[in-house]
Amino acid sequence: MSSAAAGVLAAGLLVATVIDLKTRRIPNELTAAMAVSGLLLSVAEVSGVGLAASLAGLVLGLLLMMPGYALGATGAGDVKLMAAVGAIVGPALVVSAFLCTSVAGGVLAVIVAVRRRRLAATIARTGRLVSAPSAAPAEMRAAPGASRFAYGPAIAVGSMLAVLIA
Repeated sequence: MSSAAAGVLAAGLLVATVIDLKTRRIPNELTAAMAVSGLLLSVAEVSGVGLAASLAGLVLGLLLMMPGYALGATGAGDVKLMAAVGAIVGPALVVSAFLCTSVAGGVLAVIVAVRRRRLAATIARTGRLVSAPSAAPAEMRAAPGASRFAYGPAIAVGSMLAVLIA
C-alpha cells in the first residue's frame, strides 16, 4: 500500500473517529468520500491496489461487518466505514483490518464497561449471548444505552494496526 493511500486512510479514520465520538454517527458523505478516494487511487495506480481489488475490498469490508449490524451490535455507519477501508486497502488487508478491529473493539468494550462500572453486567450479557446465540438479536436490541459505545475508534485502531503490521 502506498503512502498516499495510507494517508487517505489515516485522515478519513481520524475524521470518522472524532465525529463518531462526538455524535455517535459516521456520516455517509465521509464514508463515500473515502470509498471513492480508494477507487480513484486504484484507477490512478498510486495505491498499490488495482481497481478490481479495490472493489473486492469494498464488498468484503461490507460483508464482514453485516452480521454485527444484523445483530444490532454495530451501526450502519460502521459497516460503511469498513467498506471504505476495504476500497482503500483491498481484500487481503481488509480481512486483517477486520480481525484487528474485532480485537480493538473487545478491548474498547472492556475499557468502557470498567469506566461505566458495568463490567459484571457486560460479562453476564456476553455469557447469555454465547450460551444462546439464537437470542443474540433480541439481546443486542435490548441492551441499555449504557452498554453502547462508538465503534469508529475501534475500526480506526484496527485498520491502522493492520496496515502497520502488513
